[in-house]
Amino acid sequence: MSDINLVHEWFNYSTNDLISAKHLFNNLYPKQTEIACYLSQQCAEKALKGFLFFKDTTPPKTHNLVELCQMCIIHDSNFLEIMDACADLTPYGVAVRYPNELAVDDTIAKAAIDKEIHDI
Repeated sequence: MSDINLVHEWFNYSTNDLISAKHLFNNLYPKQTEIACYLSQQCAEKALKGFLFFKDTTPPKTHNLVELCQMCIIHDSNFLEIMDACADLTPYGVAVRYPNELAVDDTIAKAAIDKEIHDI
C-alpha cells in the first residue's frame, strides 16, 4: 500500500506550483512567462509522480513528462489522453530556465498554464 501522506504531499506541491504559475503570469508586470512555464511543467511532473507513488511505483528522477506519462499509462490507460500535453510541457522543465535556450511569450505561457494535464 502506498504512503498516502507522501502522495498528498506530491499533489499539494503540484497544486502550489500551478497557483504560483498563475500568480506570476496574471498578477505581475511584466508577466513572468519563463517561470510560469517552468512551474506549469513542475505542476504536471509532481502530479504524475504523485500518481505513480499512489500506485506503489517509484518514479525515476527525470523531468521528462512523456516518460512519466508512459509509466502512468501502465496503471491507467486514461493517461493516453494527456500524452500530447506532456510532450508540450516537457521542454519547460529545463530549457526555459536558461537564457537563449527556449523563447516563450505570453501566448505560450498561457497555454502552458492551461494544459489539461493539471486536472489529472
